[in-house]
Amino acid sequence: MSEATTTDLYEVTMAMSYLREGMTGPATFSLFVRDLPPERGFLVAAGLESALEYLSDLRVGPEDVAAFAAALHRPPRDLEPLLGLRFTGSVRAVPEGRIVLAGEPLLEVTAPLPEAQLVETYVLNRLSHQTAVASKAARCVIAAAGHPVVDFSLRRTHGPQAGFQAARLGAMTGFAGTSNVAAATALGIPAVGTMAHSYVEAFEDEEEAFRAFARTHPGPVTFLVDTYDTEGGVRVAARVLRDLDRGPGCAVRLDSGDLGALAVRARAVLDEAGPPGVRITVSGGLDEYGVDGLVRSGAPIDVYAVGTRVGVSADAPYLDSAYKLVEYDGRPVMKLSAAKVTAPGRKQVFRRPGGADVIGLADERPPHDGAPLLETVMRHGQRTGDPPSLNECRKRFAADLAALPPSARRIASPVPPRPTPSERLGALTDRVRRRIAERTSAPAARHGARERTASGQWKSVPS
Repeated sequence: MSEATTTDLYEVTMAMSYLREGMTGPATFSLFVRDLPPERGFLVAAGLESALEYLSDLRVGPEDVAAFAAALHRPPRDLEPLLGLRFTGSVRAVPEGRIVLAGEPLLEVTAPLPEAQLVETYVLNRLSHQTAVASKAARCVIAAAGHPVVDFSLRRTHGPQAGFQAARLGAMTGFAGTSNVAAATALGIPAVGTMAHSYVEAFEDEEEAFRAFARTHPGPVTFLVDTYDTEGGVRVAARVLRDLDRGPGCAVRLDSGDLGALAVRARAVLDEAGPPGVRITVSGGLDEYGVDGLVRSGAPIDVYAVGTRVGVSADAPYLDSAYKLVEYDGRPVMKLSAAKVTAPGRKQVFRRPGGADVIGLADERPPHDGAPLLETVMRHGQRTGDPPSLNECRKRFAADLAALPPSARRIASPVPPRPTPSERLGALTDRVRRRIAERTSAPAARHGARERTASGQWKSVPS
């Protein structure tokens, strides 16, 4: 089977019906996001390139027809009208990396009705997921206020392909690197990384682990210092780096606890005992809210590593996106369902200074100070030009971000931010340590054995 089967069953049945009814006139579908997620001032258009690749290669072959027939419990001959179907239409779209708003078409497909219908699910999937992740990543770049941000998301994204996309989208919106080796290699993104806690635990002590790691990596290294005691780990790292005459480019990484307070103490230790130029990297449940809070606090942090919450766009894991018919065979059409009304006709978005967008019809004259966002990227089933480089997409985003009004760039949440998982774990660890200390210093008689009574309560018994 080919990617032609990556569709919803109802699209197959509708496409079949259109073919049998002779409804093959040109249809235009518009893809847009109805509403922005809470606390978002913009979206970053993404996913277009993979959607165009799919449309360029779309061919319904015999194995696809067999799969459709099996899903519908019908003989393959009933689905043969779909055999050989390919995409022959045109696509107008907002180029990847550009900033867009709710209600604006990110893409419009014009093709014979069965073709335009059959591709709905795949195109929606590509643009919705990648636009959500790109928008989340962009907010991390804004929150970091010039500090490097790197991608650590691969372990918890929804599959390796999603991890690859997260790395690419992070780079498109200004990330400085990724831990994803496949993405770094394929896309020319700087590869970044450090060690895991398991590496430190595998050695007798931290110093042995740090020295072994440095022997394997003669260049700049990053030591994970919070496996046991963070401040002690920083002191050990500083001593190892000083003994090995390593400094500029090296770093320590904090991954749990109160990252702001720990960074202050780590900076003091490094300035006092370590070689010059050692940076502080933080990670552990961070997204734009956590990064923003740390930056505003003035914490001496050099690099922010973001992972799970960004790779899955945790606070807004989906977009209310839609792919709706707006014109068929020259006749504008619209949907009148409550709260889901669509505007008829093929459209264009005109970007005016200050991010004041105007949505108009595709063939109407633009405002005197407006520039069109949607470009023709496919015609007669073929791309109109070469795919843009990642650097071109990055430049588009940077230009749009610079022109974005401050109100749209706001990060701070109106509700108190929840503690990050690292902060919660750090607090729990502190409580456990206090209880252990209390138990080891208290009289032994105080900690007699305990047994459960018939009523379900616990009582102390002589030890």
